[in-house]
Amino acid sequence: MNPLLQVSLRQQAVFIPEAAIIGQQQTLNENTGLLAANLSNLGFGLSESLLKALNNTAPGFQFMVLEMLRDVTGVNKNWTPLVKGWNIPTGELVIDHIVTFYSNIFKTKGTILPCSHIIPDKTFPLHRYNGCPFCGTPFTSGAIENFKQGSEQKILELWTINDATDFLKDLLTAKTALDATQLDSLKILLNELPLPEVSIGMKETLMAVIDIYVSQDGATKAQPLFTSPTDILRYLWYKHTGFLQIIEPATIIKRKEANNRHLWAQDRSASATVQARAPLKLKYNRKDCLVAGWLNNMAMDPAKMCEMMHPKRGMWVRFIRALRLPEYSKRKGFDNLRNLLDKFYKEEYEVWQGKVEHYKLRYDAKTTLTLLQQRPGLFARSLFANMLWFGSDVTIAAFMDVIDKVPARLLFTLAMYAENYFDRNNTRSVKPLGGVNKVITANRLLQLYSDKQLEDMQAAIVDLCILSVKNRFAKTATTSKTMHIDPLLFNIPVFIGDRSDTVQDMSSALMGTRFAVVGDTVRLFMQWGTGLPAQHMDMDLSCLIAFNDKTEGCSYSNLVTTGCKHSGDIRSIPNKIGTAEYIEMDLPALKRAKAKYVSFTCNAYSIGSITPNLVVGWMNSQHKMTISETTGVAYDPSCLQHQVRIVKDLSKGMVFGVLDVANSEIIWLELQFSGQIVQNLDTRNVEALLKKLNSKLTIGRLLQLKADAQQLQLVETTEADEVYTPQWAKNTAALTKLLID
Repeated sequence: MNPLLQVSLRQQAVFIPEAAIIGQQQTLNENTGLLAANLSNLGFGLSESLLKALNNTAPGFQFMVLEMLRDVTGVNKNWTPLVKGWNIPTGELVIDHIVTFYSNIFKTKGTILPCSHIIPDKTFPLHRYNGCPFCGTPFTSGAIENFKQGSEQKILELWTINDATDFLKDLLTAKTALDATQLDSLKILLNELPLPEVSIGMKETLMAVIDIYVSQDGATKAQPLFTSPTDILRYLWYKHTGFLQIIEPATIIKRKEANNRHLWAQDRSASATVQARAPLKLKYNRKDCLVAGWLNNMAMDPAKMCEMMHPKRGMWVRFIRALRLPEYSKRKGFDNLRNLLDKFYKEEYEVWQGKVEHYKLRYDAKTTLTLLQQRPGLFARSLFANMLWFGSDVTIAAFMDVIDKVPARLLFTLAMYAENYFDRNNTRSVKPLGGVNKVITANRLLQLYSDKQLEDMQAAIVDLCILSVKNRFAKTATTSKTMHIDPLLFNIPVFIGDRSDTVQDMSSALMGTRFAVVGDTVRLFMQWGTGLPAQHMDMDLSCLIAFNDKTEGCSYSNLVTTGCKHSGDIRSIPNKIGTAEYIEMDLPALKRAKAKYVSFTCNAYSIGSITPNLVVGWMNSQHKMTISETTGVAYDPSCLQHQVRIVKDLSKGMVFGVLDVANSEIIWLELQFSGQIVQNLDTRNVEALLKKLNSKLTIGRLLQLKADAQQLQLVETTEADEVYTPQWAKNTAALTKLLID
């Protein structure tokens, strides 16, 4: 299977290597026609250029393309739910579970199922189930019965080796942190293509490049890529845990301990802590101790290096011991390392952040702001708080002196979030490093200012940042005279701040992207357990309906509620093939009930976090989507609108979308929360995150700023010098080229 083909599909394209082309036919051959028909059943169409290229490829390559798309869309997985024809309720009641419970204790008469449970007569209608209604163990599986019910096709474009190389360059030079999909694509491309000579845009992206060098025994070649001890620590932690951000071990342990506490039988024993700590233990052999050379050869003052190591001092102490750095420091030629460790352990260095806090607490605005000007990025991140602490005028005046040195992504962030921050009655959604989304109250210092003063602060920030961005655009040379912006780009937010931790195998969408509901029905799905042996693994698909004065949940405990129906609770997975759950939402019914929005959630009811390779998403079609009466399978890849795959997560629960009922739109987002059931979701978190996403700058608005600064005429026709379409916006890494530094 060609890895580059996998990457191209995420860009809604098909990569065709030159070796796969075997002819120059002009007429459509039978194999290509059959491939196009099969792809149409999956909901895909082919562009003219791709169809012509595929027509001249080997049959084996065409088969590989079809199998890859079948794998991505999950056609080969088991999509059988617990209930047959689950759109018609089974009528099961709580009393049925109670009676069955006592029947199994006292071994009364009834139907004995393969799971050994006894189902008494006149309780569950067993002819409606594909498994045990009491324990949620499935016994049968069924194939997908309905294809090509989707009202829209996803058009695939042609991808060549040049497109793959350009995409690799875009990922490497991206000026925002890559999400999980982009990072996975980057790893694949780095293993398949030579590394281009470009300037790497982000420290986190740099780790993937360093890893390639180290894996190829190029530790010496990786040396110039490390510019600070923090880079080295980030790489070590990435290799050890898979996290590109330096998440404290205590945070990871705390999250894992919480995930391992079952709802009914909470395990707070020492063994749970030991299990959480075990994967984080550091153990290196001498071949792995490359860090000694990296630190020794770093061209930086030891005191400066110690200052950078100080915020993660506890982690550094453990890495120094595990990597045997004191032993290496005694060797000939490691004088710099010896000097560094000596200063680090004796703490013979001054911490810049400590000086900032020292003068800030003494209300010394001049010295504090002078220190912050030394590090413009940190100045930007603390700008709002310092405006409230020292006053708006003096802080903004100091910031203006260094604004040209602030990365564009930070300027846009300031402009986008100023309105929310300077609202004393507002709550904000934040996600601590390694934690779950939380709602925090407004800064208490806001109470010291009048409404007019806060409005002036907000306006000053927005005007200053927008002016700076326009000046950067104006200084960029262009020969264009006209620009076309597709209206859909005004619904897609700029990729800043909110990164996704899930992989999108079909298409890459930015968090906050809105998907139109073209029919009256939205069908959620969740599939998990593929490739795993049969075992108890209880993952729950749920949704939370928010009204003006109440909430209602549709989940395993409430299969039928206002406008929603659940396919039944599966608590154990069959051997290797996985299993699925669905929820169907009736938009007209939700609108009649005056529902505001519906949050889509998945939870790990079992001990631990959400299982890797669990897939969630939703289907939508203008035409009716059929549910099998014989098996209950309700999946049709042609109706698939969006799906994501969990790869590595510490979350117990996750919101993966929100249905805006009034506007018939679905907002794709990721919001992690604690808890095994949907009732643990705080709707204030959802509302705060939606407000945050709504305040984000859209791609369309950013392009308008560019056109205004460069004096380009906006035209409605695509016959313009610069044309920006949704197809162009699919390459989210390339979008960051608009962030001019």
